[in-house]
Amino acid sequence: MTSDAANTTPSETSAAPDRSAGVPPAVAGACPELAERASRPRPARWATLIATFFGIGRLRPGPGTWASAATVAIWAAVAYELPSWLRTLVALAVAVFVTLIGIPAATRVARASATKDPQVVVIDEVAGQLIALIAIPLEWKTFLASLILFRAFDIVKPPPVRQLERLPEGTGIVLDDVAAGIFALFVMHLLLHFALLS
Repeated sequence: MTSDAANTTPSETSAAPDRSAGVPPAVAGACPELAERASRPRPARWATLIATFFGIGRLRPGPGTWASAATVAIWAAVAYELPSWLRTLVALAVAVFVTLIGIPAATRVARASATKDPQVVVIDEVAGQLIALIAIPLEWKTFLASLILFRAFDIVKPPPVRQLERLPEGTGIVLDDVAAGIFALFVMHLLLHFALLS
């Protein structure tokens, strides 16, 4: 009596790729989802560091709020050391740089996690919060208002913020927060214009 394994041709055995390569057989058989996750390529270290804002995205609860608060604190420390005429230009340049590097970093982490917008990705909050800080006075009230406004627009997502979120991969992850930052910046300067923060 011949076993089925002996009748199997090499082409039949190699037809389906082994997705559990490098995964213990017990894990691959008992939990296909874990096996699939383990077989996904890991993102480059630079992408993980940037996307999580050097690990801040792993803080709980509310990683986005942690990232926004850290951005405000870092910007305040940097801005106080800059001459007043240079602050707006630096804030704008850093916001553009973070946006441009954040998109590919977020894309790589999202692909590795196979989710549309992984919670650990917070570089989008950094970009949006930086925009909300452009050309505002260095006072605790303006910093706090900028933080609250950005987080509110990021959570509520008025049009076109929600529409931008639907863009693919890192583009959608980052650009919706950029739009939320622009909304926050606009309202922030309205408050300043009408002296509502004095």
